[in-house]
Amino acid sequence: MDEITKIGLGGGCHWCTEAVYQSLIGVTKVEQGFVASDNENDSFSEAVIVHYREMDISLKELIAIHLHTHESTSDHSMRGKYRSAVYIFDTTQADRVKCILKELQQDFSKPLVTKPYPFKSFKPSDEMFQDYYYSDPEKPFCKRHIYPKLELLLDKFSNKVNTNQLGN
Repeated sequence: MDEITKIGLGGGCHWCTEAVYQSLIGVTKVEQGFVASDNENDSFSEAVIVHYREMDISLKELIAIHLHTHESTSDHSMRGKYRSAVYIFDTTQADRVKCILKELQQDFSKPLVTKPYPFKSFKPSDEMFQDYYYSDPEKPFCKRHIYPKLELLLDKFSNKVNTNQLGN
């Protein structure tokens, strides 16, 4: 079955995160904006909601890409705006994400700061910021911050990259 599921991801600039996930095989939609969780994480933080076909790309692959394309081991001063998170939509997904994060820790020498959080609400970015990279990849921000993430994506996860989308 070609079922679409979703996961929320936050950790760095949502313009960058959006471009990374728009570039992947199996991703059908990326919503860029701000996500809030609960308790001490109820403030909105930059994030994306990724809609994907698990028969084409697994949750583990999506999370591995997430961990490698933002500072997932750095508890820097901007974590309020850029919470390093995997936003989960149900308890089954929560259990899977916890196991995946534990397993992927072996890929990093420092402890991951990325945590699973329950998804509570979403606010989309202004329309002028949607599809930020692919609407004009020549913008200085895109060249300086997004393009290196896409190069890393091609280097580490080339079998999951939609090269037609990247224009390669």
